Amino acid sequence: MTKILIADDEAHIRELMRLFLRNEGFDTAEAANGAEALSIMEGSVVDLVILDIMMPLMDGWDLCMEIRDRNPDIPLLMVTAKGESEHKVKGFRLGTDDYVTKPFDPVELVMRVKALLKRYRIAASQMIRLGGIVLNRRNYKVIRGDEELTLPLKEFELLFKLASHPGQIFTREALIVQIWGMDYEGDDRTVDVHIKRLRERFAGEARHFRIETARSLGYRLVVNAE
Repeated sequence: MTKILIADDEAHIRELMRLFLRNEGFDTAEAANGAEALSIMEGSVVDLVILDIMMPLMDGWDLCMEIRDRNPDIPLLMVTAKGESEHKVKGFRLGTDDYVTKPFDPVELVMRVKALLKRYRIAASQMIRLGGIVLNRRNYKVIRGDEELTLPLKEFELLFKLASHPGQIFTREALIVQIWGMDYEGDDRTVDVHIKRLRERFAGEARHFRIETARSLGYRLVVNAE
């Protein structure tokens, strides 16, 4: 059973989330602060974390960074106060995948949880289809119909990363770390160069997908409805 960790210092908020998540068949665990959340994650398998920002002992910012350091592949859903757009930007920069604002609609919360879990299951696959092309990470090949395309390794990894999480915003900093590595010493504008090349290379696939620029944040791949 899929397990969701709820980290929020407000007991009634945790209860509301627990009720709606369990009604949808999810198992839940609860933490009143970031330190407690980390302790739970050390002792059990968690599939997704919902984290509030303002918590005692360890707030949502520090919790997010700790989780990303330990497990970069777990979905994170941030809860933020209404109208605090700077919190959303900071959250994306630290590695959260999505957010809901308080007061939130519990039904919307559940839908976002399901969407994130689906997105991460796609990421776990080694093959992704984008319209008329197939990305195969087992052999780093790109197939378009009967044609096999050759992409430089970093371009392939960048496209695969974006395509693995359609709609998710990745900051330049996050892409540098995940594609080029922590020890990369070059300019993070190298991401822009590679994105430009990918856009040019797959301009003919624009009816199926596109790489969008999220102003002041980074990039995301958007799959067009057929």
